[in-house]
Amino acid sequence: MNFAELGVPSSLAQILTQQGITTPTPIQAATLPDSLAGRDVLGRGRTGSGKTYAFLLPLVARLDASKLPAMPRKPRALILAPTRELVGQIQASLLPLAKAAGLSTVVVYGGVGQNPQVTALKKGVDIVIACPGRLEDLMGQGYADLSNIEVTILDEADHMADLGFLPGVRRIMDKTPQQGQRMLFSATLDKAIDVLVKRYLSQPKTHEADSAQSPVASMQHHVLHLSREQRVPVLVDLASAPGRTVVFTRTKHGAKALARQLNKSGVPSVDLHGNLSQNARTRNMEMFHSGKATTLVATDIAARGIHVDDVALVIHADPPTEHKAYLHRSGRTARAGNEGTVITLMTDEQQRDVRDLTRQAGIKATTTKVNGPGHAMLEQLAPGVRSLPGGLVVEAPASTGGGGGGRRSTGANAQRKRARSQGQTNGQSRRGNPTSYTSETPSGSSTGGGQRRRSGGGGQGGGQGGGQGGGRRRSGGGQSAGQSAGGRAHSASSFSRGR
Repeated sequence: MNFAELGVPSSLAQILTQQGITTPTPIQAATLPDSLAGRDVLGRGRTGSGKTYAFLLPLVARLDASKLPAMPRKPRALILAPTRELVGQIQASLLPLAKAAGLSTVVVYGGVGQNPQVTALKKGVDIVIACPGRLEDLMGQGYADLSNIEVTILDEADHMADLGFLPGVRRIMDKTPQQGQRMLFSATLDKAIDVLVKRYLSQPKTHEADSAQSPVASMQHHVLHLSREQRVPVLVDLASAPGRTVVFTRTKHGAKALARQLNKSGVPSVDLHGNLSQNARTRNMEMFHSGKATTLVATDIAARGIHVDDVALVIHADPPTEHKAYLHRSGRTARAGNEGTVITLMTDEQQRDVRDLTRQAGIKATTTKVNGPGHAMLEQLAPGVRSLPGGLVVEAPASTGGGGGGRRSTGANAQRKRARSQGQTNGQSRRGNPTSYTSETPSGSSTGGGQRRRSGGGGQGGGQGGGQGGGRRRSGGGQSAGQSAGGRAHSASSFSRGR
C-alpha cells in the first residue's frame, strides 16, 4: 500500500517520493486513515518508526484544506516536543510539506533570544513547533494565543513526562479549543500518558506499531566486560573504525571529558549535553551531520529526537539506569531498515545491573570479556581499518543559559542569572567532589557518553541540554561520575585524567 491509497493528498505524496519515501511504515499505515479523517489519534511506536510523518501529513493536509488565514499571535496548529533537537528535526521534515501547501512555520524554544520567535508570532504563522517552557513564557507575555488552534500534536509524550514537563503541557492544552483535532504519539503508553489521553483526546483511535518494547531485528546487542582502565582505550579503538558512532554517558561532565579524551587520542569527536548553549549544540550537530566529527558523545538528551543517517554503532559507555533509556539510546542506530550494532561497556561491579537491564529491555546480548584494544571481538563489532586523523579543536562557547526542551525562559536577564548561578554551583561541586555531577533531567534519567571518530574537546554552557555532536564510527565513552545502574559509583573525572 502506498501513501495515496491511505488518503494522503497527491501533492504531499509527491514530496515524499522526491525524498525517496514511497512505502509507509507500520505506524504510518496504521494511523493515517484515522488522522486524515480528522479523528483524535493515540499512536505508539518506537523512536525511528516514522511517527513524524504520521502526524505531519494529516496536519498539513487539514490546514491546506481549510484555507483559513494565519492571524497575528493566533497560530492554527501546535506541535509540542520535549527537546530543542526534536523541535528542529520536526521542522526540517515539515518545511518541504509546508512549502508545497503554502503554510508558514516557526520553532519556539529556550536557550536562544525570543525576538525572532515573537516577530514571527506577531506577523502570524500557521504552525508552531515548540518546547513547553518557552511557549508558556510567550503565552504569558501575550505573544501567543492558542484559541484558533485546529490541530494539536504531542510528540514523544512519554519523554515529556520523564522530564517533568506534563504540568506545563496540561496548562498549554487547556488553552486549545476542545473541538480541535488532537494527536498524541509516544514510544510507551504508561499511566502518565493515560492521564493526558483521558483529559484531552475525544474517543481516540489507538494504534500500536514497533513499540519500544519490541527490539529491532536488524540491531545486534553486545556487552563488553572489561576493566575500568580499558574503557577509553577500547572506545578509541571502536570509534576509530569507519563510520559514525554515538557514545552515551550518564553525566554532562562525563560527556565533555570523554569527548576531550577521544579528541586527544585522534578521534574527531563532539559532545552534546545540557551545559552547552544552543549555538554550540547546533554547531556540534552540524559537525556530526557533515562528517567532520565522526563520534558524538552525548547524555540522554540525544537518546530521542536526533536523527543522523548511517549511525552504525551506539555505545553505552555508562549503562543507563532503566530499560526505556537503553532502548531509546539504542534507537540511534538500525533506523529505516538499516542494520546497527549496540555495545554496552560493563565493569565487574556492573554485571548484575547490566543483566537486569537487558532482561527488562527484552533483548539477548552477547557478552565478551576483553582485555583491551586489539581484541578480535572489537574488529568484528567495528570492522575496517582504524584511522586517527586527529581530534577537533573547538573553541568553548560562552554559556547562554536557557533550558533544554521545556525549561521556562523568562527573558535575557533571567537566563544570564541562571547561567551564572549554574556555573558557580557546578564549579563548586566539581572542586569539592569531582565524582559528583548534576543529573541531566528533572527525572534523574541516566545518560551515557562516547564518540565515534575524532573531534574537539567538550563545550561549555549553562543551560538545559545541548552539546557537541560528532559522528563517525566507533568509539566509546568511559564511565562518568554518579551512581551506576545499581548504585555503584563510577567517576566521570576518570575520562579527563585519561584513565
